Amino acid sequence: MKQIEVIVTSDGSTRVETKGFQGVDCQAASRFLEAALGRRVDETLTPEFHQSACEHNQVSEEI
Repeated sequence: MKQIEVIVTSDGSTRVETKGFQGVDCQAASRFLEAALGRRVDETLTPEFHQSACEHNQVSEEI
């Protein structure tokens, strides 16, 4: 199941977390929230992002 969580801390900072997405799909799905929340301070990519990218590169190289 694909989910996007917006976490608001007690100091008012926010964090957007995506779950169930692969590769760049997570960035595309959460882009509108990031734009609405303001400037991005940091980005941490999940293992799913990297796994999908590696699998895509392997398929492309095999063709």
